[in-house]
This record gives sequence, structure tokens and C-alpha cells, in this order.
Amino acid sequence: MANITAPPARAIVEDFASEIQSRKQIGPVPTKAVINFRNEQRDKVERQIYNIPLGLLRYRKDNGRIASDVLNYERNVGPLREDTEEAQQIIKRFLFLKDRERTEELTRSMQHEGQREPAIITCDGFLINGNRRKMVLEMLAEKLPGDSRFITMKVILLPGRTDTGGPPTLLEIEELENRYQLQSDGKAEYYGFDRALSMRRKISLGMTLEAQLRDDSSFAGLNEKEFKEAVKRHENDYLKPLDAVDRYLASLGRDGLYVTVSAGLSDREGRWQAFLDYSKFYEQLKDERRRFQLGINESEVGRIEDIAFKLIRKRELVGLPKVHKVMRDLPKLLKDVAAKKELMVITDLSPDLEHWERFDKNGKEYELRQQDRIWGEKNATSITRQVTMAYQARDYDREREAPIGLLRASLEKLNHDDMEDPVLNDVDLPEAMRLSRDIRNRAEELEHFFFDMQKTKKGD
Repeated sequence: MANITAPPARAIVEDFASEIQSRKQIGPVPTKAVINFRNEQRDKVERQIYNIPLGLLRYRKDNGRIASDVLNYERNVGPLREDTEEAQQIIKRFLFLKDRERTEELTRSMQHEGQREPAIITCDGFLINGNRRKMVLEMLAEKLPGDSRFITMKVILLPGRTDTGGPPTLLEIEELENRYQLQSDGKAEYYGFDRALSMRRKISLGMTLEAQLRDDSSFAGLNEKEFKEAVKRHENDYLKPLDAVDRYLASLGRDGLYVTVSAGLSDREGRWQAFLDYSKFYEQLKDERRRFQLGINESEVGRIEDIAFKLIRKRELVGLPKVHKVMRDLPKLLKDVAAKKELMVITDLSPDLEHWERFDKNGKEYELRQQDRIWGEKNATSITRQVTMAYQARDYDREREAPIGLLRASLEKLNHDDMEDPVLNDVDLPEAMRLSRDIRNRAEELEHFFFDMQKTKKGD
């Protein structure tokens, strides 16, 4: 039986905390605000807003918007120590590259109006929310060095060791970020991939998905059934696609290298949407009844996932629908025996490049995303051919079966209960009789046509 333990505490950098205390200043007009921390919003506890020099404030790496970048860096390079200048510059760059368009919008807004809302920081100066605003303030300070609005930042300090309630735990920090950063209040939105990673990190620290959504004002007022549906929807839209991404990376020996999947909302080579659509199909593959309906054996699931991952890795299929649309079409394609046979050929393609294909002419190994492009170009003809043939086979079978479907639909309508007991006053009887004769004549023509076809086939 597991022992009950307290939520892990966050380590405080004492000299940072001391400098914050010595240099914090109250503005010309003292202002306080209530923040959504612990029970303070419920109890209307006000905290002082301070002005603190930008240089004393530090970016926090556990920022949901840059989750994929941080994980990728730490997997490739090593730990990011937030208390070092080098790490601070790396985090700042991640923030800048994540969503340039919204950063530009925020820059224009802050240059015109200044900082409107206070940021929230730990007692030693690490930003819980306001990371992007600090970056923009620094950019404006460089652009407009004489403007005093961009020298300091308005912040609310969370408690330290000697303050009432003590410093926040790691879980409380995640709760705070969830309450502020995931709400649609004009701040930059999370990209789906980063939000999924942020959700999973919060879960690992003890904040359930249900708790995360209850903190989000957009779900306020839902009844219990609606709320459970929202939780299920978030599992399907974030956590299950992330599981698919992890399986994909593991298949390539790239565990944790999320940047090879997508670098953010503006990444034209991003694959998150394809994984989102594939994960919905994967749920069907796990269901025995649904597999039976699709004509898929349990032993084929691994091969089908291999096909999906290779299509997603290729990403662009010339002359075909976008790869996320192909993921949506997979159930229909695999249900067709001929189309399924064409797709299965893709499993014969090796996921690996030859050793020499991974290096440039100077002997330097290509980055992984470039290796994916090389792999895609190498296998473009084979993959495109098989997917095209699968669509053609499906369409051919569908067209061949169309006459039977039309006949069945026609018979079903003619056998409808309303045909046996029509409301006579509402029926044009001469027109009804004429249509009945036309139907009889056409039926006889089709019967003769199909009879002749049958004789011809027997003669062959």
C-alpha cells in the first residue's frame, strides 16, 4: 500500500528571493488585486501589486505553451536550469518562435496601452503567468529605451517561507497556471500539442483532468452529464492523440523528441491534426466489434498503425487529400478488401535511411526533420501510388455496388407503409397511376437488361 505523501515543494532560490524583496516597489498609486490562488478568490483576499525591474524576473520552463520545446531540448541536450542566464535566453527564444503573430499583436497592444494586468510570480521571481508579456516588455525596452513603462513589470508575489500559508507547492503552481493560462482572456492560446503535454504534466503532479477543466471558466454551468462529456472530449482531443504521438516516436527510436512532430501552431510541417484524426480511428481498432465490422483481424492492428505512421511521416501526398483527411478515410479504405490490399504494401517500406543518406556532403548528420523529408522523398512514389490505388479500388467497388443500392432503396420506398394507405384527398390519382406505370415499365426494362447480362457472363 502506497504511503500518503504531501505534494512536492518547489525549491526556492534564496538569493533571488532576497533581491526581489529588497527591490520591489509600490507604484505611485497603491493597487491591490485578488488572484485565484488557494481560497483567496473565494475569501476576497487582496494582494499588493508591485513594480519589479524586468532583470529580476525569470521565465519558467514549465510553461504549458512551450512544453514540447522544453521536452525536446532536455531530451536532446540536457536539463534546462532556470536559474542560469543561458537557460533564460533559450526559454525566451522558445516563447518568441512559438506564435509570432500573436506576439506581434501583444507587442502592439502593450506599446499603445502599457501593461494592463499584473503578472504572478513566485517569491524568487519566476513567472507563473506573464512569461510572454515579460518577453514583449524586454523587446519594447530595447526598441524604446527612454520609455519608463517598459523598465519594470507589475506583479503579484506568491508567499515565501515566512509568509502566511508558506510557498506554493508544485501542484499549486500548476493549478495557478491552469486557471490563468488556459482561459480565453486575450492572451495567446495554447497550441493543441503543447496543451496536451501541459495537461499530462499536471496529471503527473496530481491534478486530474477533471480538476483542470473545473478551473476553466468556459466549463462553468455545465451539468454533470455535460461535464463528463467535456472531460471525455478532452481525453479524445488531447491525451489520446498524444499517446499516438508517443507510439510514433517510439517506433522511430525518438522517445520525447516532440519537435520532430510539430514546432507549434505556425509550423507548416506540423502533424498534430493527423495524429488527432488517427487516434479516433485507433479507438475503433481497439474495439473487437468495430474491428469485425471493418473486416480487420486483431493481428493486423500493428500493420495498420505502421501504415498510418508512415503516411503521417510522409505528410504530403501529391494529388491526394491532406494526410489528416486520409486518416479519417482509413476505416472506409480498410473495409474495402481491394483497397486494404493496396495499403498493406506500404508496410514493406523500411522506416530507416541508409547510413550515407543521413549525412550531408561535409559529413554532418542532418537534423531529424530533414531526415524525415529525405525519407519522404525517397518513398514518395511508392506511398502515393499505393494510397491512390486504394482510393481507386474503393471507388470502383462503390460504383459497382451502386445499382444494387439504388434498387434496394427504391424497393424500400415502394414498400413504405404510407404507400398502402395514402390520404386520398391529398393524392393526385391520375399522376399516381402514371408514375406507377412508368415504374413498372422501367422495372421490366431493368429486369431484361440484367437477364441479358447474366446470359452473357454464363456464355463467357
